[in-house]
Amino acid sequence: MNDLQTLRAALTPDEPAQDVVERSRHRLQNHMLTGRRRRHVRPLAIGTGLVAVAAAAAVVVATVPGTPAPTPAPAPQAAAPVAVTGQEVLLAAATVAAKAPAGTGTYWHVRTTSGDFTYESWTNADGRAWFRGAKSGGKVIPWGLPTPFSLGGAPVTMNQIQKLPAEPAVLRDWIANLVAHSDIRTSAGPLTADQRKEAVLEGLISLVSTLPAPPAVRAASFRAIAAYPGVRAVGPVPGGQGLQVPGPGGSALLVVDPATGRVNHTSMYVTADGAIAQAAEGSTFEIGAEWTDTLPK
Repeated sequence: MNDLQTLRAALTPDEPAQDVVERSRHRLQNHMLTGRRRRHVRPLAIGTGLVAVAAAAAVVVATVPGTPAPTPAPAPQAAAPVAVTGQEVLLAAATVAAKAPAGTGTYWHVRTTSGDFTYESWTNADGRAWFRGAKSGGKVIPWGLPTPFSLGGAPVTMNQIQKLPAEPAVLRDWIANLVAHSDIRTSAGPLTADQRKEAVLEGLISLVSTLPAPPAVRAASFRAIAAYPGVRAVGPVPGGQGLQVPGPGGSALLVVDPATGRVNHTSMYVTADGAIAQAAEGSTFEIGAEWTDTLPK
């Protein structure tokens, strides 16, 4: 079985083989190291006396009859960069995400930043939410949403998110069913078939970026995204590994941190009320999402 066949096998709904996951992770880690500059260590300064002795010794060695000239060591060859596919990046992130400890805290805190724009929200287990942003004048105020989370544009509760299936195909179908039976509309009317497909992908992206998904669900989301055709690695970028994820309505740029298995930058995200936040051309939102026990005043 060649590498391409191995990778295809890893993208089936079944759990990928451990050797595929390990090879993907090692290739990703090697790739992330490629291109980093080595530190140049300056030679230590030595006294002039030692310099003279060393020079004299060199002359003696060079003039001893019959002494062969030293053979110069061959120049080290730079390692060729290892190509990493988008699927390999996502599978490696899934492995890290699956092993992450489940977070604990009173509030799920999400912070999104882009330029001068900063928005924060806090949500507790019973659905009460608070936010801080331009509309609140920089103050933390209650947010009266009936349901404080959105999955693919459809409202969901924290309890539903915690109980989502952890198999990629089953998870994708669960979101598709939620979207199909929700009253999601655009200004032009109900969602088209392509828009429903896009909503499912947006839901998967939300699960690896802004929603309080358990580790196993986040790992399943990464594997489900890896199964989409056209997912492409765009190389190391600030914050991690860049990915271009195509969808029916356009493509999204994601930045995956291989150390944490989280998306920490994205060109789009779904807000709590189901709207799509789109970053300006060529920029991304910085995403921070974690459990906390503190609600700022």
